[in-house]
Amino acid sequence: MKVIDTNEGIIKSLCKAYYTSHEDQKDAFQDIILQLWKSFESFKGDSEISTWIYRVSLNTILSKIRKEKKKLTTKPIGSSELSISTAMADGDLELLNKVMQTLKDLDKAIVILYLEGYKNKEISQILNLSPTNVSTRLNRVRGELKAKFKNQHYEFKQS
Repeated sequence: MKVIDTNEGIIKSLCKAYYTSHEDQKDAFQDIILQLWKSFESFKGDSEISTWIYRVSLNTILSKIRKEKKKLTTKPIGSSELSISTAMADGDLELLNKVMQTLKDLDKAIVILYLEGYKNKEISQILNLSPTNVSTRLNRVRGELKAKFKNQHYEFKQS
């Protein structure tokens, strides 16, 4: 579908944000494409197609994560427990990705939408939150990310 090809970047950005493994990213991408295909007839045109694709993609990923968490019997090593020196090979962008992995799912979604250029009102519509809630969460997450990034970057330079 041409619509999916046009919005492929949005889907891949979400997959990268929620999964560190390339294989997991590919699996999530395929799950999203399948879900978009199944639910395309439900698109009513009330919003931009890219907004609808983002919403379906995010809901698919969050649903997949919930299912995966139910299946886990052991606690995985979180990205915050990894040595930043082993995680940082490609500079600050890689570090930012690692720091983003430490955020809660909803906060991560807000940051990704913000970085994709969505305004608070659009983010609130996509995530079914009030614009005030989005603004509050975004401000809190900005501070949290800034502190984590600064701390992790400092630790990296000391290694």
